[in-house]
Amino acid sequence: MRKRFSSVCSSSSTEEDSASLYDTVPISAADPPDEQEHPYASLLCCHRVQDSLLSSNSSFTGYRGILNWIIILLVLTHAHLFLENFIQHGYLIDVKKVLEHLIEDNCNWPSVNLILAANMFAVTALLLERSQEKGVLSPVNARRLHLTNLGFLLLFPAAVIVHEPTISTGGAFFSLWFYTVLGMKLYSYQEANRWYRQARLPDAETDNNVSVAQRVHNEHLTLRGLYYFLLAPTLCYQRDFPRTPKVRVNKLLHRLLEMVIVVQIMVAIVQQWIEPIFQRSEYSFSTMDITMRVEHLVGLAAPAHFLWLLFFFLSHSYLNFCAELLRFGDRHFYGDWWNATTLIAFWKNWSIPCQRWCHRHVYTRLVENNVPPSRAELLVFLMSAALCECMIALPLHSCRLWIFFMMVAELLVAVFLGNHFEGNYGNGLVWLCLLLGPPLAVTTYFHDHYISSPHHHHHHHHPSSSSPLTSDRRLPGSVFLKPH
Repeated sequence: MRKRFSSVCSSSSTEEDSASLYDTVPISAADPPDEQEHPYASLLCCHRVQDSLLSSNSSFTGYRGILNWIIILLVLTHAHLFLENFIQHGYLIDVKKVLEHLIEDNCNWPSVNLILAANMFAVTALLLERSQEKGVLSPVNARRLHLTNLGFLLLFPAAVIVHEPTISTGGAFFSLWFYTVLGMKLYSYQEANRWYRQARLPDAETDNNVSVAQRVHNEHLTLRGLYYFLLAPTLCYQRDFPRTPKVRVNKLLHRLLEMVIVVQIMVAIVQQWIEPIFQRSEYSFSTMDITMRVEHLVGLAAPAHFLWLLFFFLSHSYLNFCAELLRFGDRHFYGDWWNATTLIAFWKNWSIPCQRWCHRHVYTRLVENNVPPSRAELLVFLMSAALCECMIALPLHSCRLWIFFMMVAELLVAVFLGNHFEGNYGNGLVWLCLLLGPPLAVTTYFHDHYISSPHHHHHHHHPSSSSPLTSDRRLPGSVFLKPH
């Protein structure tokens, strides 16, 4: 019997199934009764060769509970910020304060006017498409006018931000982001319509087919169709977007509540930790006491939390809210970038709309013009880095190239170290670059902006008697904070 148990245990230890621990081992009918297994044989032989679930060799993928655990930890970590700011300052989100920050004064509304003026570029693109369908404009002239319209669209907000002294930093950021998205959408709009016209020409063998195809295409060149595309959470145009049957009100309210909570946490982080960093910028680290040093080091980690919350707000909450409101069906806004083992895999998955637009309208066009694929990828990356640099530098009126150099440094890491770090080590390298690179570059930009601001010079030459930790922690022009 001991041999029998030993053989059963040995055979069960080599099995790679998912049977329950208490399942009995099948008994062969040919075995004599005295050699059959003991009723408790399966309980005695309870071990087999297997890996731990969290080990690198395990094929286990059910990490939903761990994700919930991390979310709860993040909420609890920032709960004290929310409660402290709520007790001291009340509800921090003040819509009136936001509007006042955007319009600056009672007579001049540069940010609002800049956004409203964007409609003329969208309408111009629609009129050019209609003129081309009617035969008023040739394809070559229409394309030239489209590119001219897009050129003015890019230069107009930059000129206003640079030469308009009353525009605020927050208004400049929002306006520039708005125009950048609009420019990418309108470029896709004219390019896709050109492809539709080229695609229908070979199939139109008779005048009747030409008229039918032209009539179908004209039905999509409407003001309603254009503005649906401009409001939809996508950068790539097509005639018929996938639509859901109806708007789910419960999902819509869920996303709305999610956005309100995330914004509240971001405001609390800005007021409690990020602003004191800039206010302590006139003190050297060696002259700070131990309390100031601890808060300064904790505050340096706060920009990372703020950027990740902003990323979650834009890529998940806001885009899903817009998609639900417009019944937009394609909600694949990001891939599993958190599992990326290389920076290249991260760049391909962190923002699917941006990656899809770059591949569709830049990379593919470069390859069609005999540019090698590797060089085309490099050009697309450098274009993205330059665009990110302009999005930060222009509203701050300071071009230090921190964002551009940070992205180039990440590219060098991906090229020279990517092959040496694989699997979990590669994923760890990706997370290290993400946690150090973008927060450090953005914090450096805002630090330089605050140092050069008139408010900082006034505070430096006329210091108050209170400590930076007990003084008013709000920067000039803080968007969401109520005055005491």
